[in-house]
Amino acid sequence: MFSYLYARRHGGDFVLRVEDTDLERSTPESVNAILEGMAWLNLEYDEGPFYQTQRFDRYKEIVQQLLASGHAYYCYMPKDELDALREGQMARGEKPRYDGRYRDFSGTPPEGVAPVVRFKNPLDGEVVIDDMVRGRVVIRNEELDDLIIARSDGTPTYNLSVVVDDLDMGITHVVRGDDHLNNTPRQINIFRALGATPPVYGHLPMILGPDGAKLSKRHGAVSVMQYHEEGYLPDALLNYLVRLGWSHGDQEVFSRDEMMRLFDVADVNQSASAINPDKLLWLNQHYIKTSDPSYVARFLGWHLGRVDVDPSQGPALEDVVVALRERSRTLVEMAQQAACYFRDELSYDDDAAAKHLNTEAEPVLRAVIEALQAVTDWRAAELEPLIKNTVKALGIKFPLLAQPMRVALTGSTASPSIDATLALVGRERSLVRLQKALTFIESSKSA
Repeated sequence: MFSYLYARRHGGDFVLRVEDTDLERSTPESVNAILEGMAWLNLEYDEGPFYQTQRFDRYKEIVQQLLASGHAYYCYMPKDELDALREGQMARGEKPRYDGRYRDFSGTPPEGVAPVVRFKNPLDGEVVIDDMVRGRVVIRNEELDDLIIARSDGTPTYNLSVVVDDLDMGITHVVRGDDHLNNTPRQINIFRALGATPPVYGHLPMILGPDGAKLSKRHGAVSVMQYHEEGYLPDALLNYLVRLGWSHGDQEVFSRDEMMRLFDVADVNQSASAINPDKLLWLNQHYIKTSDPSYVARFLGWHLGRVDVDPSQGPALEDVVVALRERSRTLVEMAQQAACYFRDELSYDDDAAAKHLNTEAEPVLRAVIEALQAVTDWRAAELEPLIKNTVKALGIKFPLLAQPMRVALTGSTASPSIDATLALVGRERSLVRLQKALTFIESSKSA
């Protein structure tokens, strides 16, 4: 997201690259999750998506170039031998690392060992990273071992692939998590071996769970589309995430245009931020309440389908949004509340029915049905005075009419205003439900 905002702020191109060289972890499902998340958040990319698995020939070409120039070499060390080496190093309190034994090997290769290709990292000197977030970072080359750039089966590794891609695609700036900071000096050295200038890097602090620990599944939603399923609006999530790692004064709510206009990677927090679910809920409710109802309605229809409701069989979704936006923190909550406006069958909350659908409510409901049967213009503005006049004519307090009607119309005691509820349920459904409530009261008397 910060890469997207940085590109938009500076008039650059935002490139989407799917780094899928790890064939075991990069499943079609994981790749689709990325693309779906980008589409849902409306993070439009200018180039791509580029898939690294489709560029293997190019990576092999560069591996051969590095071998020919003496910047890479074949390593014949078996995995079990390498594992034993690292275990011994750790037992001695040393940093586990490859010892470079094949770095200058010129003998006869051992039989039966498919070699990997390692990059010949410089043995001295240092790598300086002028990081856009962290400032000047210096890594001594002696701290880096000779990383594998091609596996024994010939497939390239991440650190080589991203360098080749950045070079070929003209990448000028890379904004990524600080878990990649250890990779950056290695990649810079590969750039130098190829006689190329590396991009400018910015490393973002990681996002932590509410407890300050590394974010994981136990903290709840950790994937973009899970937030979609839980009823968050994409703009609310974007706003929350950008504010989680970046600030612009004390401003909390940012439109997408404001994010693109104001974002500066130099203002990104250097320390990790923790997820605050309550803050996200607050932001989501804010966007539900203040966004154009047609925008919210685009996403509400999907959630109605999740509760087995056909959005076409009821009121306009924009009207539902207007009626329920003050009482909904998520679109899941809104869909659950709205379901009764689309279904023909209705069940009553037991406690609500026992309290409000009784003999005292019977004459009230009869009077309401009689008054409503004469109404042809079934709009809230027309229904409101009729309800008030009915209350006045009966000489009762408003709740004695409103609560039985709510239970009759929605099955519960919680709903928008009675006039709005009637409008949402619709004329035919409203009259049928009010009559069924009378039938329920009558059957309760004989039970």
